[in-house]
Amino acid sequence: MTAAERSCGSRRARPPGPLAASIATTAVALLVVAAAPADASPGGATAPSEDPAYAATVKPELDRIVEDLAVTGAAVLVRSPELGDWATTMGTRTWHGTEPVTLADHVRIGSNTKTMTATVVLQLVDEGRIGLDDPVSRYRPDVPNGQNITIAQLLDMTSGLANYTEDLELNEQMDSNPGRVWNPEELLAIGLAEPPAFPPGEGFLYSNTNYVLLGVVIEQLTGVPVEQAFQDRVFDPLELGESSFPARTDASIPQPHPRMYTFGTNVETIDSLVLPPEVQAAARAGTLEPMDVTDANPSWGWTAGAGISTAQDLADYVEELVDGCLLSPQLQQERIASVQPVDPDDPASPGYGLGLAKFGPVYGHSGELPGTNSFMGHDPVRDITVVTWASTAPAPSGEGPAVELAKAVIAELYAG
Repeated sequence: MTAAERSCGSRRARPPGPLAASIATTAVALLVVAAAPADASPGGATAPSEDPAYAATVKPELDRIVEDLAVTGAAVLVRSPELGDWATTMGTRTWHGTEPVTLADHVRIGSNTKTMTATVVLQLVDEGRIGLDDPVSRYRPDVPNGQNITIAQLLDMTSGLANYTEDLELNEQMDSNPGRVWNPEELLAIGLAEPPAFPPGEGFLYSNTNYVLLGVVIEQLTGVPVEQAFQDRVFDPLELGESSFPARTDASIPQPHPRMYTFGTNVETIDSLVLPPEVQAAARAGTLEPMDVTDANPSWGWTAGAGISTAQDLADYVEELVDGCLLSPQLQQERIASVQPVDPDDPASPGYGLGLAKFGPVYGHSGELPGTNSFMGHDPVRDITVVTWASTAPAPSGEGPAVELAKAVIAELYAG
């Protein structure tokens, strides 16, 4: 089945598919991105006269999170035929500014991009051009022990390959030369030079090296730049007109968008995202000006994290991602079933699989780059979708603000 032969339309216009029942007991899910006027309708229609009941309960908690985590701007979008759709925004597009963020704002979506990279790889599996059990050495002979690392192990983070983004020299360059255009080969050279964390298949390590490797494989098999592959295979079929994957030389973000901020440098946060108590206090008080990292080139994240989208597009995307529009039914079932607890000793821990994650009842992913954090999640059983984003990340206390917003919303939606 080719991308052109897949039938992807508005999932919201049709009843939930049979997949929902089959995955009711399966664990998978993660992140969000959102932005909208406080009384906006997520679907873009006229706002309802009254917010859903859960909105009044959760909104004070969302406001508290934004204040406590020193967030400049944030957005939350919820879709639920059962409980009611709702969206809200908090804060402004600039630090101490007056222009509010909106649901139409574009943000960098970080590791939510991984789900797109994985989807294209899985489409190539559907097309018979690559196999999940293929050794990565078939495509990249330079990968250490690559004959024993499979494509599936790259996708589900069990390859053991080191994470290049923890490299000190890379982080120093990101701080001193934020406009640098990184080549995927440079990133791979860093990650592959480090000793593996464990033998293939014998552990879990969230490593961006896996997904840069997959991006290189996509270009190798399709013969087109990965940004074109994403456009042809994901954005166009789903009519995601506000989503994009920039060329490596492009550090711009489509208008409208908020400015994006962080309080710690890349080097300061290699080992821990938690900043000193005095920095946290000043950030919460609004007296410490954050660093504006909006224009930093995201090529260092490439197919592991350089995508751009809006709250509405992410909601549309995660629904189709989970309900299976982009893959054959058989491979979609395999993708869902692949999600397993990250901590084998804790069945309730977040799950991860073939480029898909899970927190509690929702499947999706989360993403973070310096200056932005996002979450997208969809529960196919109850048809609930949650998307959040924040234009300050990480928080001075180390949390991902959008993830904390999503946790609060999901807890309220599933209360009782």
